[in-house]
Amino acid sequence: MIVTATFVVVLLSGVLMTLIDNPEFPDFGVGLWWAVQTVTTVGYGDVAPQNGAGRLLGAIVMLEGTAFIAIVTAVITSSFVTRAQAEQRKDELSDRELIERRFDELERKIDALAAQR
Repeated sequence: MIVTATFVVVLLSGVLMTLIDNPEFPDFGVGLWWAVQTVTTVGYGDVAPQNGAGRLLGAIVMLEGTAFIAIVTAVITSSFVTRAQAEQRKDELSDRELIERRFDELERKIDALAAQR
């Protein structure tokens, strides 16, 4: 979903920039090139918006690119944390089972000792 939204933003902003700032972005290819380098935060600077509306669009595309990176990083981090928590729970269950077995064994020994008296 995130990748699709970013892809749509890149395409639309490439078209919009061509319409908004046509002298600097004479065709869709240049607008698309600008959108890709802006959303990826590379920003070569070979083309840049010259008017206020184009700069506003540029700011929106930059924020989208930054949000994309933040969201992808959060998703990856969340998956690592979830996996680590699952492994920790599994280890805790193993420890609990070991303790229960030892208590059962001690209980049997105590019962055996009590039966001997």
